[in-house]
Amino acid sequence: MDYACAARTNGPLVITAGACPLDEHGATVCVDDPAGQARQCVRNLAATLREAETDLDHVVRCTVYVATRDRGRLRTTWNAVRDEFGTHAPPATLLGVSLLGYDDQLVEVDAIATPA
Repeated sequence: MDYACAARTNGPLVITAGACPLDEHGATVCVDDPAGQARQCVRNLAATLREAETDLDHVVRCTVYVATRDRGRLRTTWNAVRDEFGTHAPPATLLGVSLLGYDDQLVEVDAIATPA
């Protein structure tokens, strides 16, 4: 069970909830590995966007939350997210936060996209 959801607005936007680093069984992956968790978050986000009939190339804004106070871990996480997006570079905000919702969760990514 990968947790992420999306809701369409009356306008041409898809707004997602935070994609978490969960596998198909609902378990947190890549414990203590923010880059690995970031990759899983973006993969889960991509799956959610496909369900909403769009994709990562149509993301117009994203926010990346990282449970850390360490700037090095923030950079590592950001680099992994950026790599997953490939050549598409939407405007984004990277935030260090104190805690996220799942056990061992370090990263969460939400996004706003336009329809494909």
